[in-house]
Amino acid sequence: MRMRISPSFGSAMASSFTVCRLHTIGRGSLAKCLQKVDTFLHRNIGTNVVAVQEKNGFKSLYAVQAERQEQAEKSVLISCHSRTNEQKFLKYIANYGDIQKYFFYESYGMYAVVEFANQESVASLLEGTAIPSISHESLVPFKSRLLSMRNLDAVDLPNQSSGKKRQAQTSIPINELIQRLSKEESIDQQITSLTEAYQLTEENCRLRFLVCSLLKDIAAAFFPECTIMPFGSSVNGFGKLGCDLDMFLDLDGISGKNATMPKSGLFLEYQMKRANLERIVTQNILSVIGECVDQFGPGCVGVQKILNARCPLVRFVHQPSGFQCDLTANNRVAMKSTELLYLYGELDPRVRHLVFTVRCWARAHSITSSIPGAWISNFSLTVMVLFFLQRRSPPIIPTLDHLRDLAGPEDKCVIEDNDCTFVSDFSKIQLESNTETLEQLLCEFFEFYSSFSFRTLSINIRKGKEQNKPEVAPLHIQNPFETTLNVSKNVNASQLDRFVALCQESSWLIQQNKTAPSRGGTKAKGAITPWGVSTLLLPSQVAGIKSRKRRKFEPASERIKSLLESLKNINKELN
Repeated sequence: MRMRISPSFGSAMASSFTVCRLHTIGRGSLAKCLQKVDTFLHRNIGTNVVAVQEKNGFKSLYAVQAERQEQAEKSVLISCHSRTNEQKFLKYIANYGDIQKYFFYESYGMYAVVEFANQESVASLLEGTAIPSISHESLVPFKSRLLSMRNLDAVDLPNQSSGKKRQAQTSIPINELIQRLSKEESIDQQITSLTEAYQLTEENCRLRFLVCSLLKDIAAAFFPECTIMPFGSSVNGFGKLGCDLDMFLDLDGISGKNATMPKSGLFLEYQMKRANLERIVTQNILSVIGECVDQFGPGCVGVQKILNARCPLVRFVHQPSGFQCDLTANNRVAMKSTELLYLYGELDPRVRHLVFTVRCWARAHSITSSIPGAWISNFSLTVMVLFFLQRRSPPIIPTLDHLRDLAGPEDKCVIEDNDCTFVSDFSKIQLESNTETLEQLLCEFFEFYSSFSFRTLSINIRKGKEQNKPEVAPLHIQNPFETTLNVSKNVNASQLDRFVALCQESSWLIQQNKTAPSRGGTKAKGAITPWGVSTLLLPSQVAGIKSRKRRKFEPASERIKSLLESLKNINKELN
Protein backbone atom coordinates (compact mmCIF):
# COMPACT_ATOMS: atom_id res chain seq x y z
CA MET A 1 0.00 0.00 0.00
CA ARG A 2 1.32 3.45 -0.89
CA MET A 3 -0.03 6.81 0.18
CA ARG A 4 1.41 10.23 -0.60
CA ILE A 5 0.09 13.55 0.67
CA SER A 6 1.32 16.56 -1.30
CA PRO A 7 2.86 19.40 0.77
CA SER A 8 1.03 22.00 -1.31
CA PHE A 9 -2.24 21.18 0.41
CA GLY A 10 -4.36 24.32 0.85
CA SER A 11 -5.64 26.15 3.87
CA ALA A 12 -9.41 25.87 4.18
CA MET A 13 -12.71 25.25 2.46
CA ALA A 14 -16.13 26.74 2.40
CA SER A 15 -19.75 26.29 1.58
CA SER A 16 -21.93 28.73 -0.29
CA PHE A 17 -25.27 27.49 1.05
CA THR A 18 -26.26 29.67 3.98
CA VAL A 19 -27.80 26.92 6.12
CA CYS A 20 -24.67 24.76 5.95
CA ARG A 21 -21.71 24.83 8.29
CA LEU A 22 -18.47 23.74 6.69
CA HIS A 23 -15.33 22.77 8.60
CA THR A 24 -11.86 21.69 7.69
CA ILE A 25 -10.59 19.11 10.15
CA GLY A 26 -7.05 19.76 11.36
CA ARG A 27 -4.49 17.09 10.59
CA GLY A 28 -1.36 16.91 12.78
CA SER A 29 1.31 16.62 10.08
CA LEU A 30 -0.67 18.77 7.67
CA ALA A 31 -1.06 21.73 10.02
CA LYS A 32 2.22 23.29 8.91
CA CYS A 33 1.31 22.78 5.27
CA LEU A 34 -1.91 24.70 5.81
CA GLN A 35 0.09 27.69 7.01
CA LYS A 36 2.54 27.62 4.12
CA VAL A 37 0.13 27.43 1.20
CA ASP A 38 0.88 30.02 -1.46
CA THR A 39 -1.87 32.64 -1.32
CA PHE A 40 -1.45 33.01 -5.09
CA LEU A 41 -3.41 29.79 -5.48
CA HIS A 42 -6.38 31.29 -3.63
CA ARG A 43 -7.29 33.49 -6.56
CA ASN A 44 -5.80 32.02 -9.72
CA ILE A 45 -8.67 30.17 -11.33
CA GLY A 46 -9.38 30.19 -15.04
CA THR A 47 -12.37 29.93 -17.32
CA ASN A 48 -11.08 28.41 -20.57
CA VAL A 49 -8.94 25.38 -21.36
CA VAL A 50 -6.11 26.35 -23.71
CA ALA A 51 -2.36 25.97 -23.70
CA VAL A 52 -0.78 26.65 -20.33
CA GLN A 53 0.65 30.16 -20.21
CA GLU A 54 2.77 31.78 -17.51
CA LYS A 55 4.32 35.21 -17.86
CA ASN A 56 6.53 37.14 -15.46
CA GLY A 57 5.44 35.07 -12.48
CA PHE A 58 1.72 35.34 -13.31
CA LYS A 59 -0.27 32.23 -14.02
CA SER A 60 -2.81 32.97 -16.71
CA LEU A 61 -6.45 32.33 -16.00
CA TYR A 62 -6.34 29.65 -18.70
CA ALA A 63 -3.44 27.82 -17.09
CA VAL A 64 -5.09 27.61 -13.68
CA GLN A 65 -8.40 26.54 -15.25
CA ALA A 66 -6.67 23.64 -16.96
CA GLU A 67 -4.86 22.70 -13.74
CA ARG A 68 -8.06 22.84 -11.67
CA GLN A 69 -10.01 20.74 -14.16
CA GLU A 70 -7.28 18.11 -14.21
CA GLN A 71 -7.38 17.96 -10.41
CA ALA A 72 -11.19 17.57 -10.47
CA GLU A 73 -11.05 14.68 -12.96
CA LYS A 74 -8.80 12.76 -10.55
CA SER A 75 -11.01 13.39 -7.51
CA VAL A 76 -13.97 11.75 -5.78
CA LEU A 77 -16.41 13.11 -3.20
CA ILE A 78 -17.26 10.71 -0.37
CA SER A 79 -20.03 10.95 2.21
CA CYS A 80 -18.68 9.64 5.51
CA HIS A 81 -20.13 8.69 8.85
CA SER A 82 -19.85 11.67 11.21
CA ARG A 83 -17.65 9.56 13.50
CA THR A 84 -15.48 7.99 10.79
CA ASN A 85 -12.01 6.84 11.84
CA GLU A 86 -9.73 8.96 9.68
CA GLN A 87 -6.76 6.61 9.60
CA LYS A 88 -8.88 3.59 8.63
CA PHE A 89 -10.61 5.69 5.99
CA LEU A 90 -7.29 6.74 4.41
CA LYS A 91 -5.87 3.23 4.60
CA TYR A 92 -8.90 1.85 2.79
CA ILE A 93 -8.93 4.54 0.07
CA ALA A 94 -5.15 4.27 -0.47
CA ASN A 95 -5.61 0.65 -1.54
CA TYR A 96 -6.84 2.00 -4.88
CA GLY A 97 -3.92 4.34 -5.61
CA ASP A 98 -1.69 7.15 -4.43
CA ILE A 99 -3.58 9.92 -2.65
CA GLN A 100 -2.44 13.33 -3.85
CA LYS A 101 -4.54 15.48 -1.51
CA TYR A 102 -7.56 15.12 0.74
CA PHE A 103 -9.65 17.12 3.16
CA PHE A 104 -12.82 16.72 5.22
CA TYR A 105 -15.66 19.19 5.63
CA GLU A 106 -19.23 19.35 6.91
CA SER A 107 -22.27 20.15 4.78
CA TYR A 108 -25.28 17.89 5.21
CA GLY A 109 -23.12 15.42 7.10
CA MET A 110 -19.39 14.72 6.94
CA TYR A 111 -17.73 14.63 3.50
CA ALA A 112 -14.24 13.98 2.19
CA VAL A 113 -12.69 15.16 -1.08
CA VAL A 114 -9.94 12.81 -2.21
CA GLU A 115 -7.65 13.57 -5.15
CA PHE A 116 -5.65 10.67 -6.58
CA ALA A 117 -2.40 10.90 -8.51
CA ASN A 118 -4.10 9.69 -11.71
CA GLN A 119 -7.50 8.86 -13.21
CA GLU A 120 -6.71 5.15 -13.27
CA SER A 121 -6.93 5.15 -9.47
CA VAL A 122 -10.41 6.70 -9.70
CA ALA A 123 -11.47 4.01 -12.16
CA SER A 124 -10.08 1.33 -9.84
CA LEU A 125 -12.02 2.75 -6.90
CA LEU A 126 -15.25 2.87 -8.89
CA GLU A 127 -14.79 -0.75 -10.02
CA GLY A 128 -14.72 -1.81 -6.37
CA THR A 129 -17.78 0.25 -5.42
CA ALA A 130 -21.14 -1.48 -4.89
CA ILE A 131 -24.64 -0.43 -5.97
CA PRO A 132 -26.69 -0.10 -2.74
CA SER A 133 -29.21 -2.85 -2.13
CA ILE A 134 -32.38 -1.53 -0.49
CA SER A 135 -35.37 -3.89 -0.67
CA HIS A 136 -38.12 -1.32 -0.06
CA GLU A 137 -36.84 1.33 -2.48
CA SER A 138 -36.36 1.35 -6.25
CA LEU A 139 -33.01 2.85 -7.22
CA VAL A 140 -31.76 4.16 -10.55
CA PRO A 141 -28.27 2.65 -10.93
CA PHE A 142 -26.60 5.89 -11.98
CA LYS A 143 -22.88 5.74 -11.22
CA SER A 144 -21.00 8.91 -10.31
CA ARG A 145 -17.94 9.97 -8.33
CA LEU A 146 -20.17 10.93 -5.41
CA LEU A 147 -19.85 7.94 -3.08
CA SER A 148 -20.91 6.89 0.44
CA MET A 149 -18.65 5.15 2.93
CA ARG A 150 -20.35 2.40 4.95
CA ASN A 151 -19.58 0.05 7.85
CA LEU A 152 -16.65 1.89 9.35
CA ASP A 153 -15.90 1.81 13.07
CA ALA A 154 -17.57 4.65 14.96
CA VAL A 155 -14.53 6.49 16.30
CA ASP A 156 -14.40 10.25 16.75
CA LEU A 157 -12.52 12.40 14.28
CA PRO A 158 -9.72 14.52 15.76
CA ASN A 159 -10.97 17.49 17.74
CA GLN A 160 -9.56 20.41 19.67
CA SER A 161 -8.93 18.28 22.77
CA SER A 162 -6.32 16.34 20.80
CA GLY A 163 -4.59 19.56 19.78
CA LYS A 164 -5.97 19.56 16.25
CA LYS A 165 -7.95 22.66 15.39
CA ARG A 166 -11.37 22.56 13.73
CA GLN A 167 -11.85 25.63 11.54
CA ALA A 168 -15.24 27.00 10.51
CA GLN A 169 -15.28 28.00 6.86
CA THR A 170 -18.53 29.87 6.41
CA SER A 171 -18.26 33.66 6.37
CA ILE A 172 -17.69 34.86 9.89
CA PRO A 173 -20.54 36.89 11.49
CA ILE A 174 -20.26 40.64 11.05
CA ASN A 175 -19.78 41.21 14.80
CA GLU A 176 -16.85 38.80 14.79
CA LEU A 177 -15.36 40.56 11.80
CA ILE A 178 -15.70 43.97 13.48
CA GLN A 179 -13.91 42.59 16.52
CA ARG A 180 -11.12 41.11 14.42
CA LEU A 181 -10.59 44.30 12.43
CA SER A 182 -10.59 46.45 15.57
CA LYS A 183 -7.51 44.59 16.80
CA GLU A 184 -5.41 45.56 13.77
CA GLU A 185 -2.83 48.36 13.93
CA SER A 186 -3.63 50.21 10.69
CA ILE A 187 -6.43 50.62 8.18
CA ASP A 188 -4.29 48.92 5.52
CA GLN A 189 -3.97 45.90 7.82
CA GLN A 190 -7.73 45.95 8.45
CA ILE A 191 -8.46 45.83 4.72
CA THR A 192 -6.00 42.98 4.21
CA SER A 193 -7.47 41.06 7.16
CA LEU A 194 -11.00 41.51 5.80
CA THR A 195 -9.95 40.09 2.44
CA GLU A 196 -8.31 37.07 4.06
CA ALA A 197 -11.43 36.41 6.14
CA TYR A 198 -13.87 36.55 3.21
CA GLN A 199 -12.05 35.28 0.10
CA LEU A 200 -12.53 31.79 -1.31
CA THR A 201 -10.04 29.27 -0.01
CA GLU A 202 -7.96 26.64 -1.77
CA GLU A 203 -10.23 23.77 -0.80
CA ASN A 204 -13.34 25.74 -1.71
CA CYS A 205 -11.96 26.30 -5.21
CA ARG A 206 -11.19 22.60 -5.54
CA LEU A 207 -14.69 21.64 -4.47
CA ARG A 208 -16.26 24.04 -6.98
CA PHE A 209 -14.35 22.47 -9.85
CA LEU A 210 -15.19 18.99 -8.58
CA VAL A 211 -18.93 19.79 -8.57
CA CYS A 212 -18.59 21.01 -12.18
CA SER A 213 -16.78 17.79 -13.05
CA LEU A 214 -19.50 15.65 -11.43
CA LEU A 215 -22.17 17.50 -13.40
CA LYS A 216 -20.16 17.05 -16.60
CA ASP A 217 -20.36 13.28 -16.06
CA ILE A 218 -24.15 13.61 -16.38
CA ALA A 219 -24.06 15.89 -19.43
CA ALA A 220 -21.45 13.69 -21.18
CA ALA A 221 -24.08 10.96 -21.61
CA PHE A 222 -25.67 13.25 -24.23
CA PHE A 223 -22.66 15.30 -25.31
CA PRO A 224 -19.39 13.31 -25.12
CA GLU A 225 -16.30 15.53 -24.82
CA CYS A 226 -18.33 18.44 -23.45
CA THR A 227 -16.91 20.60 -20.66
CA ILE A 228 -18.59 22.25 -17.68
CA MET A 229 -16.56 24.98 -16.03
CA PRO A 230 -17.22 27.61 -13.36
CA PHE A 231 -17.32 31.32 -14.14
CA GLY A 232 -18.17 34.55 -12.32
CA SER A 233 -17.28 35.01 -8.65
CA SER A 234 -16.14 31.39 -8.30
CA VAL A 235 -13.12 32.05 -10.51
CA ASN A 236 -12.60 35.78 -11.11
CA GLY A 237 -10.67 36.33 -7.87
CA PHE A 238 -13.40 38.37 -6.16
CA GLY A 239 -15.51 35.49 -4.84
CA LYS A 240 -16.62 35.63 -1.23
CA LEU A 241 -17.21 32.59 0.96
CA GLY A 242 -20.85 31.79 0.31
CA CYS A 243 -21.12 32.93 -3.31
CA ASP A 244 -23.15 30.90 -5.80
CA LEU A 245 -21.53 28.50 -8.25
CA ASP A 246 -22.17 29.68 -11.83
CA MET A 247 -21.40 26.99 -14.42
CA PHE A 248 -21.08 27.05 -18.20
CA LEU A 249 -21.74 24.05 -20.45
CA ASP A 250 -19.22 24.31 -23.30
CA LEU A 251 -19.88 22.22 -26.42
CA ASP A 252 -17.36 23.93 -28.71
CA GLY A 253 -14.54 21.57 -27.78
CA ILE A 254 -16.32 18.49 -29.17
CA SER A 255 -14.13 16.91 -31.86
CA GLY A 256 -15.29 17.34 -35.43
CA LYS A 257 -16.87 20.76 -34.88
CA ASN A 258 -13.98 22.54 -36.57
CA ALA A 259 -12.86 19.72 -38.87
CA THR A 260 -11.39 20.78 -42.23
CA MET A 261 -13.66 19.97 -45.17
CA PRO A 262 -11.86 18.16 -48.04
CA LYS A 263 -11.88 19.81 -51.46
CA SER A 264 -12.77 16.54 -53.18
CA GLY A 265 -13.41 12.89 -52.48
CA LEU A 266 -15.51 11.22 -49.83
CA PHE A 267 -16.05 12.44 -46.29
CA LEU A 268 -18.40 11.72 -43.41
CA GLU A 269 -20.42 14.05 -41.21
CA TYR A 270 -22.75 13.51 -38.27
CA GLN A 271 -26.49 13.67 -38.80
CA MET A 272 -28.07 16.19 -36.46
CA LYS A 273 -31.40 17.77 -35.77
CA ARG A 274 -31.65 21.44 -36.60
CA ALA A 275 -33.51 24.37 -35.05
CA ASN A 276 -34.35 27.84 -36.31
CA LEU A 277 -32.68 29.74 -33.47
CA GLU A 278 -29.63 29.13 -31.28
CA ARG A 279 -31.72 30.18 -28.27
CA ILE A 280 -34.12 27.29 -28.91
CA VAL A 281 -31.20 24.87 -29.08
CA THR A 282 -29.88 26.23 -25.78
CA GLN A 283 -33.29 25.90 -24.13
CA ASN A 284 -33.69 22.31 -25.35
CA ILE A 285 -30.21 21.31 -24.17
CA LEU A 286 -30.75 22.80 -20.71
CA SER A 287 -34.22 21.30 -20.45
CA VAL A 288 -32.90 17.78 -21.04
CA ILE A 289 -29.89 18.16 -18.73
CA GLY A 290 -32.06 19.81 -16.08
CA GLU A 291 -34.44 16.86 -16.15
CA CYS A 292 -31.53 14.41 -15.80
CA VAL A 293 -30.05 16.37 -12.90
CA ASP A 294 -33.46 16.38 -11.22
CA GLN A 295 -34.11 12.67 -11.72
CA PHE A 296 -30.63 11.14 -11.51
CA GLY A 297 -28.18 13.70 -10.10
CA PRO A 298 -27.06 12.48 -6.66
CA GLY A 299 -27.39 15.22 -4.07
CA CYS A 300 -29.04 17.68 -6.49
CA VAL A 301 -32.29 19.12 -5.08
CA GLY A 302 -34.68 21.96 -5.82
CA VAL A 303 -34.07 21.86 -9.56
CA GLN A 304 -35.64 24.76 -11.48
CA LYS A 305 -35.52 25.12 -15.29
CA ILE A 306 -35.61 28.88 -15.93
CA LEU A 307 -35.58 28.69 -19.71
CA ASN A 308 -37.36 31.93 -20.68
CA ALA A 309 -34.87 34.24 -18.95
CA ARG A 310 -32.63 36.48 -21.05
CA CYS A 311 -29.95 33.87 -20.42
CA PRO A 312 -31.67 30.45 -19.97
CA LEU A 313 -30.41 28.47 -16.98
CA VAL A 314 -30.97 25.49 -14.71
CA ARG A 315 -30.83 26.29 -10.98
CA PHE A 316 -30.43 23.77 -8.16
CA VAL A 317 -28.75 23.15 -4.82
CA HIS A 318 -25.93 20.62 -4.64
CA GLN A 319 -26.39 19.38 -1.08
CA PRO A 320 -23.09 17.51 -0.63
CA SER A 321 -21.14 20.73 -1.26
CA GLY A 322 -23.83 23.15 -0.09
CA PHE A 323 -23.50 25.24 -3.27
CA GLN A 324 -26.40 27.01 -4.97
CA CYS A 325 -25.72 26.26 -8.64
CA ASP A 326 -26.71 27.97 -11.90
CA LEU A 327 -25.96 26.14 -15.17
CA THR A 328 -26.03 28.03 -18.50
CA ALA A 329 -25.09 26.93 -22.01
CA ASN A 330 -24.79 30.14 -24.05
CA ASN A 331 -23.29 32.90 -21.96
CA ARG A 332 -19.89 33.53 -23.51
CA VAL A 333 -19.88 37.26 -22.85
CA ALA A 334 -20.11 36.49 -19.12
CA MET A 335 -17.11 34.19 -19.54
CA LYS A 336 -15.09 37.06 -21.04
CA SER A 337 -16.23 39.36 -18.22
CA THR A 338 -14.92 36.77 -15.75
CA GLU A 339 -11.59 36.71 -17.54
CA LEU A 340 -11.39 40.52 -17.55
CA LEU A 341 -12.08 40.84 -13.82
CA TYR A 342 -9.50 38.16 -13.13
CA LEU A 343 -6.92 40.10 -15.13
CA TYR A 344 -7.64 43.37 -13.29
CA GLY A 345 -7.40 41.60 -9.94
CA GLU A 346 -3.98 40.18 -10.85
CA LEU A 347 -2.52 43.46 -12.09
CA ASP A 348 -2.43 45.07 -8.65
CA PRO A 349 -3.28 43.49 -5.25
CA ARG A 350 -4.99 46.72 -4.17
CA VAL A 351 -7.76 46.00 -6.67
CA ARG A 352 -8.91 42.86 -4.89
CA HIS A 353 -8.51 44.34 -1.42
CA LEU A 354 -10.61 47.39 -2.28
CA VAL A 355 -13.32 45.34 -3.99
CA PHE A 356 -13.64 42.98 -1.01
CA THR A 357 -13.85 45.90 1.44
CA VAL A 358 -16.43 47.84 -0.56
CA ARG A 359 -18.53 44.72 -1.15
CA CYS A 360 -18.47 43.84 2.56
CA TRP A 361 -19.44 47.41 3.44
CA ALA A 362 -22.26 47.32 0.89
CA ARG A 363 -23.67 44.03 2.20
CA ALA A 364 -23.49 45.26 5.83
CA HIS A 365 -25.75 48.17 4.87
CA SER A 366 -28.04 46.19 2.50
CA ILE A 367 -26.84 48.08 -0.57
CA THR A 368 -26.43 44.66 -2.19
CA SER A 369 -28.57 41.57 -1.63
CA SER A 370 -28.69 37.92 -2.67
CA ILE A 371 -32.39 38.40 -3.46
CA PRO A 372 -33.20 39.86 -6.92
CA GLY A 373 -34.57 43.39 -6.74
CA ALA A 374 -33.67 47.07 -7.10
CA TRP A 375 -30.34 46.70 -5.27
CA ILE A 376 -26.92 47.38 -6.75
CA SER A 377 -25.38 44.05 -7.80
CA ASN A 378 -21.92 42.87 -6.80
CA PHE A 379 -20.86 43.04 -10.45
CA SER A 380 -22.01 46.67 -10.73
CA LEU A 381 -20.21 47.53 -7.49
CA THR A 382 -17.03 45.87 -8.74
CA VAL A 383 -17.18 47.86 -11.99
CA MET A 384 -17.61 51.05 -9.93
CA VAL A 385 -14.42 50.21 -7.99
CA LEU A 386 -12.53 49.51 -11.24
CA PHE A 387 -13.73 52.79 -12.73
CA PHE A 388 -12.60 54.68 -9.63
CA LEU A 389 -9.13 53.08 -9.87
CA GLN A 390 -8.91 54.09 -13.54
CA ARG A 391 -9.65 57.69 -12.54
CA ARG A 392 -6.73 57.95 -10.10
CA SER A 393 -3.78 60.15 -11.02
CA PRO A 394 -1.84 58.27 -12.18
CA PRO A 395 -4.34 55.45 -12.91
CA ILE A 396 -3.84 52.17 -11.06
CA ILE A 397 -5.34 49.97 -13.78
CA PRO A 398 -5.67 50.56 -17.55
CA THR A 399 -8.89 51.06 -19.48
CA LEU A 400 -10.45 48.19 -21.41
CA ASP A 401 -9.77 50.06 -24.67
CA HIS A 402 -6.07 50.15 -23.78
CA LEU A 403 -6.10 46.42 -23.07
CA ARG A 404 -7.76 45.91 -26.46
CA ASP A 405 -5.06 47.98 -28.19
CA LEU A 406 -2.37 45.77 -26.63
CA ALA A 407 -4.04 42.57 -27.88
CA GLY A 408 -2.43 40.37 -30.50
CA PRO A 409 -4.12 38.34 -33.26
CA GLU A 410 -4.44 35.37 -30.88
CA ASP A 411 -6.57 37.52 -28.55
CA LYS A 412 -9.15 38.48 -31.17
CA CYS A 413 -12.64 37.69 -29.85
CA VAL A 414 -16.03 38.75 -31.23
CA ILE A 415 -19.15 37.31 -29.62
CA GLU A 416 -22.52 38.06 -31.23
CA ASP A 417 -21.10 41.22 -32.87
CA ASN A 418 -19.63 42.38 -29.53
CA ASP A 419 -15.91 43.16 -29.49
CA CYS A 420 -14.58 41.18 -26.51
CA THR A 421 -10.93 41.51 -27.43
CA PHE A 422 -8.29 42.34 -24.83
CA VAL A 423 -4.70 41.30 -24.18
CA SER A 424 -4.09 38.06 -22.30
CA ASP A 425 -0.28 38.37 -22.05
CA PHE A 426 0.51 40.07 -18.72
CA SER A 427 4.01 41.03 -19.91
CA LYS A 428 2.56 43.47 -22.45
CA ILE A 429 0.79 45.53 -19.76
CA GLN A 430 2.91 48.36 -18.36
CA LEU A 431 1.38 49.92 -15.25
CA GLU A 432 1.99 53.49 -14.15
CA SER A 433 3.59 54.16 -10.77
CA ASN A 434 0.83 54.87 -8.26
CA THR A 435 1.82 54.52 -4.59
CA GLU A 436 -1.46 55.35 -2.86
CA THR A 437 -2.18 53.23 0.19
CA LEU A 438 -5.32 51.17 0.73
CA GLU A 439 -6.37 53.68 3.38
CA GLN A 440 -6.09 56.56 0.92
CA LEU A 441 -7.96 54.67 -1.78
CA LEU A 442 -10.84 53.67 0.50
CA CYS A 443 -11.28 57.25 1.74
CA GLU A 444 -11.13 58.60 -1.80
CA PHE A 445 -13.59 55.98 -3.08
CA PHE A 446 -16.31 57.22 -0.73
CA GLU A 447 -15.48 60.85 -1.51
CA PHE A 448 -15.48 60.17 -5.27
CA TYR A 449 -18.99 58.67 -5.31
CA SER A 450 -20.31 61.11 -2.71
CA SER A 451 -20.03 63.85 -5.33
CA PHE A 452 -20.40 61.87 -8.57
CA SER A 453 -23.02 63.29 -10.94
CA PHE A 454 -25.15 60.16 -11.31
CA ARG A 455 -27.98 62.30 -12.71
CA THR A 456 -26.16 63.07 -15.96
CA LEU A 457 -23.12 60.78 -16.24
CA SER A 458 -22.49 57.12 -17.06
CA ILE A 459 -19.71 54.87 -15.70
CA ASN A 460 -17.63 53.30 -18.46
CA ILE A 461 -14.50 51.20 -17.78
CA ARG A 462 -13.93 50.76 -21.52
CA LYS A 463 -13.06 54.46 -21.85
CA GLY A 464 -12.12 55.05 -18.22
CA LYS A 465 -13.94 58.35 -18.09
CA GLU A 466 -17.42 59.71 -17.44
CA GLN A 467 -19.79 59.95 -20.40
CA ASN A 468 -23.24 61.43 -20.85
CA LYS A 469 -26.04 59.00 -20.04
CA PRO A 470 -27.47 57.35 -23.16
CA GLU A 471 -30.76 56.58 -21.38
CA VAL A 472 -32.93 57.75 -18.51
CA ALA A 473 -32.03 55.62 -15.49
CA PRO A 474 -30.98 56.52 -11.94
CA LEU A 475 -27.68 54.64 -12.31
CA HIS A 476 -26.02 53.85 -15.64
CA ILE A 477 -23.03 51.49 -15.77
CA GLN A 478 -22.11 50.39 -19.26
CA ASN A 479 -21.60 46.68 -19.81
CA PRO A 480 -17.89 46.34 -20.70
CA PHE A 481 -18.60 44.20 -23.77
CA GLU A 482 -22.30 44.52 -24.61
CA THR A 483 -21.96 48.29 -24.68
CA THR A 484 -25.63 49.01 -25.38
CA LEU A 485 -26.62 47.40 -22.07
CA ASN A 486 -26.83 49.06 -18.65
CA VAL A 487 -25.78 46.47 -16.04
CA SER A 488 -27.44 48.56 -13.29
CA LYS A 489 -30.76 49.13 -15.01
CA ASN A 490 -32.59 47.46 -12.11
CA VAL A 491 -31.41 50.05 -9.55
CA ASN A 492 -34.08 52.58 -8.57
CA ALA A 493 -33.65 56.17 -7.38
CA SER A 494 -34.12 55.45 -3.67
CA GLN A 495 -31.43 52.74 -3.66
CA LEU A 496 -29.00 55.04 -5.43
CA ASP A 497 -29.80 57.82 -2.94
CA ARG A 498 -29.03 55.44 -0.05
CA PHE A 499 -25.72 54.53 -1.68
CA VAL A 500 -24.71 58.20 -2.05
CA ALA A 501 -25.79 59.06 1.51
CA LEU A 502 -23.85 56.09 2.92
CA CYS A 503 -20.78 57.11 0.93
CA GLN A 504 -21.04 60.58 2.48
CA GLU A 505 -21.40 59.18 5.98
CA SER A 506 -18.62 56.62 5.50
CA SER A 507 -16.27 59.29 4.18
CA TRP A 508 -16.86 61.32 7.36
CA LEU A 509 -16.61 58.29 9.67
CA ILE A 510 -13.30 57.04 8.35
CA GLN A 511 -11.81 60.54 8.49
CA GLN A 512 -12.80 60.81 12.14
CA ASN A 513 -11.58 57.30 13.09
CA LYS A 514 -8.34 56.82 11.15
CA THR A 515 -6.19 56.02 14.19
CA ALA A 516 -6.33 52.91 16.36
CA PRO A 517 -7.32 53.74 19.96
CA SER A 518 -4.76 53.29 22.69
CA ARG A 519 -4.60 49.74 24.04
CA GLY A 520 -3.94 51.06 27.56
CA GLY A 521 -6.20 53.15 29.74
CA THR A 522 -8.84 52.09 32.22
CA LYS A 523 -11.02 50.05 29.86
CA ALA A 524 -12.36 46.74 31.03
CA LYS A 525 -10.15 43.80 30.18
CA GLY A 526 -10.94 42.44 26.71
CA ALA A 527 -12.95 45.53 25.68
CA ILE A 528 -12.36 46.46 22.04
CA THR A 529 -13.35 49.80 20.51
CA PRO A 530 -14.23 49.70 16.79
CA TRP A 531 -12.20 52.09 14.64
CA GLY A 532 -11.23 52.59 11.01
CA VAL A 533 -12.88 50.09 8.64
CA SER A 534 -14.75 48.40 11.50
CA THR A 535 -16.75 51.61 12.15
CA LEU A 536 -17.97 51.46 8.54
CA LEU A 537 -19.64 48.12 9.24
CA LEU A 538 -21.65 49.40 12.22
CA PRO A 539 -25.35 50.22 11.84
CA SER A 540 -25.73 53.36 9.77
CA GLN A 541 -26.99 56.71 11.03
CA VAL A 542 -28.53 57.38 7.60
CA ALA A 543 -32.31 57.59 7.76
CA GLY A 544 -34.68 57.26 4.81
CA ILE A 545 -33.63 59.47 1.90
CA LYS A 546 -36.42 61.17 -0.05
CA SER A 547 -34.49 63.50 -2.32
CA ARG A 548 -31.29 63.41 -4.34
CA LYS A 549 -29.92 66.50 -2.62
CA ARG A 550 -26.63 66.14 -0.78
CA ARG A 551 -27.39 65.28 2.82
CA LYS A 552 -26.69 68.06 5.28
CA PHE A 553 -24.60 66.83 8.18
CA GLU A 554 -25.72 67.75 11.65
CA PRO A 555 -23.25 69.72 13.81
CA ALA A 556 -20.04 67.82 14.42
CA SER A 557 -20.57 67.73 18.19
CA GLU A 558 -23.95 66.05 17.75
CA ARG A 559 -22.61 63.52 15.22
CA ILE A 560 -19.66 62.65 17.43
CA LYS A 561 -22.02 62.19 20.36
CA SER A 562 -24.23 59.92 18.24
CA LEU A 563 -21.22 57.98 16.95
CA LEU A 564 -19.80 57.43 20.43
CA GLU A 565 -23.15 56.16 21.62
CA SER A 566 -23.28 53.74 18.68
CA LEU A 567 -19.74 52.52 19.39
CA LYS A 568 -20.64 52.05 23.05
CA ASN A 569 -23.64 49.89 22.15
CA ILE A 570 -21.75 47.73 19.67
CA ASN A 571 -18.93 47.27 22.20
CA LYS A 572 -21.45 45.86 24.66
CA GLU A 573 -22.68 43.40 22.00
CA LEU A 574 -19.16 42.28 21.16
CA ASN A 575 -18.27 41.63 24.79
